[in-house]
Amino acid sequence: MAKGKVGTQAAKVSDAVGSTVDSLGEYLKEQRTGARLSLRQLADQTGVSNPYLSQIERGLRKPSAEVLQSLAKALRISAEQLYVHAGILRPEDGEVRSVELAVLADSGLSERQKQTLLDVYASFRAANGGLDPRTGASPDPDPTPQAGATSADEKE
Repeated sequence: MAKGKVGTQAAKVSDAVGSTVDSLGEYLKEQRTGARLSLRQLADQTGVSNPYLSQIERGLRKPSAEVLQSLAKALRISAEQLYVHAGILRPEDGEVRSVELAVLADSGLSERQKQTLLDVYASFRAANGGLDPRTGASPDPDPTPQAGATSADEKE
């Protein structure tokens, strides 16, 4: 019985990943045709091979953050939009974090390192309860007073 449950969950995850890749490919094709570019022209502008771009559009491949960034630049669209369509970023409340974007844009990191950093960042945010609903800011992980600040005890 447990095996069936795990198999069903794995199939759901696989379907979700597949639909993300498919929707990314469809989105990229819409953007490319809207920009009146052929696959060959887009390949020339991005330095990504024509067959690889075709596979991305058909949902057969999931591109790296670097490929998405070069596609965004060539198509003159937001890289963040592509990251969201690719399932790399998950905006919460319509917000895309600059930390995530900085990690994705860092060409000195491998794809695995980027994903690891994003996972660690997400786990820290989850552990801290996300954003402070009153201020919209992240909770202060270090509640000690800043230099020069005085507490009520010090004033007495």
